[in-house]
Amino acid sequence: MPSDPRSLLNEQLRGRKVKKLYRRRLTLETPQSTRVSVAGREYLAFCSNDYLALANHPGLIEAACEGAMRYGVGAGASHLISGHSSAHHELEDALARFVGFPRALLFSTGYMANAGVVTALAGRTDAIFADKLNHASLNDAALASRAKFLRYPHLDLPVLERQLTASQARRKLVITDAVFSMDGDIAPVASLLALCDKYDAWLVLDDAHGFGVLGGQGRGTLAHFNIRSQRIIYMATLGKAAGVFGAFVAASADVVETLIQEARSYIYTTAAPPLLSHVLLKSLDLIKSEAWRRQKLTQHTIALKQELQSLRWKLLPSETPVQPLIIGENDKALRISEALRQQGILVPAIRPPTVRQGTARLRISLSAAHTAEDIIRLGSALRGLGSVP
Repeated sequence: MPSDPRSLLNEQLRGRKVKKLYRRRLTLETPQSTRVSVAGREYLAFCSNDYLALANHPGLIEAACEGAMRYGVGAGASHLISGHSSAHHELEDALARFVGFPRALLFSTGYMANAGVVTALAGRTDAIFADKLNHASLNDAALASRAKFLRYPHLDLPVLERQLTASQARRKLVITDAVFSMDGDIAPVASLLALCDKYDAWLVLDDAHGFGVLGGQGRGTLAHFNIRSQRIIYMATLGKAAGVFGAFVAASADVVETLIQEARSYIYTTAAPPLLSHVLLKSLDLIKSEAWRRQKLTQHTIALKQELQSLRWKLLPSETPVQPLIIGENDKALRISEALRQQGILVPAIRPPTVRQGTARLRISLSAAHTAEDIIRLGSALRGLGSVP
């Protein structure tokens, strides 16, 4: 008799539990903030990508209400039918100006943006070169493109150059996180661009964790390095530092027009609610005008490093709000995360396959809404757990 098809699923789930890789969701009962409620208990949270503390900003809430009154709550169609609103269009123009590109194109998520860019620009006769620590969305996009997919060790540009030298592909794409989401380090964009210039390749930058945080007025990693190039295709998300939802791709006009014509994750989906674009215009104003938010992040990063310098577990050398504390073993990372939770502090344990085997970690995410006292409290709690076996 054939076996129950669910038995294999249950076996896989049991295997995850044995390996300490089983994931569970938190259910928040409050808005996103540094203070959240879960199952009736308040926690100090270091687990959100809301770096600039805009997700619950009163001005954005007001803009959401205004946008709903003006545009309703749903787009009703894809962008290429009748779902492209004046709010979408205005936001695309504003984002293009903000990051210094001729045009920008909105996507519903960063995952969809990366999928759209990579599959529209690369196919069977092309080659994609990717940092091994890239976000899963870039890897999945490369696989979906059916291009030759080559990965180079993290930030190892000599290996990347050898790969580019050997490639006979019609079209080459170098794809990389700009700020690596689990390590917090910044890609050497100038050196990557020099290689792309030398070997006639596109450079696709995923700046999900740099947009709003790095560079003058939060204009992102390219502004941080003062780099501009028509060879760069720039993607950033709008649900992290911007505090709302969505993503955009900025590039030359011909690239954006190609995406409108070819990017399946743009063409074949309902447009995001236009009210969100209305809110994001307000968010963009706050990102530009309220530099104190980025200043707070810098202060918190320095303070956290000082608080944790005596620990036997070490922070990776990140200058961004992503502060990874390497624990090593999956079960130990889980135990420390749970011990912090018992003290009313939420810090997630990140395990394979999100990170490499043997590098399970606590991913500490800093926010402009954290206080100096919050950093001290976390440091004290972690020092108290330093003897956890």
